[in-house]
Amino acid sequence: MDIFTAIHSRRSIRKFTEAPVDADTVKRLLAAAMAAPSAGNAQPWRFVVVDDRAMLDKVPSYSQYAGMAAQAPLGILVCADLSAEKYPGYWVQDCSAAIQNLLLAVQGLGLGAVWTGIYPMEDRVAAFRREFSLPEQVMPLGFIVIGHPAQELKPQDRYDESKIHHNGW
Repeated sequence: MDIFTAIHSRRSIRKFTEAPVDADTVKRLLAAAMAAPSAGNAQPWRFVVVDDRAMLDKVPSYSQYAGMAAQAPLGILVCADLSAEKYPGYWVQDCSAAIQNLLLAVQGLGLGAVWTGIYPMEDRVAAFRREFSLPEQVMPLGFIVIGHPAQELKPQDRYDESKIHHNGW
């Protein structure tokens, strides 16, 4: 799939089959995520791969918009190691770029995914820290639920000329 097809056809998938995502595919997805740019090339991202059924089933109890994790075969918790930052505060952009690469790789491989937010919601941050035993310097940004799609969403043209300004507002 070419990059423009992946970008324009990527949709948030919330229904999955029971088919597992194999380890080689997970490695390819993580390699794509780690190819993202980062401030000062610090690469502060850290990933927790979650394929344990009991852990996935529990996610909706502390992350209300991640209910689909209970039906998915895989989740990837994207975090930042704040001690790895060269330019403090840029971790959100760095990890968001990694997540976007991850989502596009998922689409390119014919899988489905949805980005569920954690940071800056303090209750979610605390819950993910607790449930995944994250060290103090590691900040969770998002939980990406991944699997083989059990729904088909059509691409949408979201181009909107009214949101574009040239050479100033």
